[in-house]
Amino acid sequence: MAERLRGIELLQALEHGELRVAERGADGRWTVQAWIKEAILELFRGSAVVPKGLEAAPAEGAALFRDKQPFDLRRFDERSEVRVVPGGSAVRRGAYVAPRCVLMPPCYVNVGAWIGEGTLIDSHALVGSCAQIGARVHLSAAAQIGGVLEPANARPVIVEDEVFVGGNCGVYEGVLLRRGAVLAAGTILASGTLVYDLVHGRELRGTRAEPLEIPERAVVVPGSRPARVAPDFAAAQGVHVACALIVKYRDERTDRATALEEALR
Repeated sequence: MAERLRGIELLQALEHGELRVAERGADGRWTVQAWIKEAILELFRGSAVVPKGLEAAPAEGAALFRDKQPFDLRRFDERSEVRVVPGGSAVRRGAYVAPRCVLMPPCYVNVGAWIGEGTLIDSHALVGSCAQIGARVHLSAAAQIGGVLEPANARPVIVEDEVFVGGNCGVYEGVLLRRGAVLAAGTILASGTLVYDLVHGRELRGTRAEPLEIPERAVVVPGSRPARVAPDFAAAQGVHVACALIVKYRDERTDRATALEEALR
């Protein structure tokens, strides 16, 4: 596959999984293909906003939607082996969805995203632009996986294989969830989130060079810590700020609680 594809050819290559915005190397490090994001942005800049959905519009001809011309919604046939449950889900052009994935309504997958085989995206869940989601991942109801198109060299959110993301979780700003990690419901992670690994007695932080990384098979729950700005006043008022806690690493009990049901696929 030659680099520097443009326009519809770029979107098609992304949809077929021939290109992806970030690649995992043999050493486990992820490399961002910045030129792909630049090409997507170029397509946005060079495209007009046009009416869409005219075939289902009222008699007077008003469009149901208006969007940049190339960015239609994807359609899936039997060959795709993707299960899209009726009820308002949408996958934008330029997103890859592997076989045996299940999309529950309503969910949304944005341009440049990559979703691995057998992943389940539950109701009201978002996979943002260029997010990389591995195989056999469970994104629970209302989970939000942030997107990123600019700056072009910024790393997207990456969720490796067999991760479980609980309901109402948010993962943003290039956070990396390593294989098999578990986020309890309501956990919010961004590049500046402080994570306390209670098992190993350490703090995990993101930096400008390396965004926050959650270790393999870590089980993460929401937490809080005393505010460090104006600490005396904060202590007097009982003010805390949000953080996240690694309370354990996956065991057989965790695996049973997060197991995917093959019958759904």
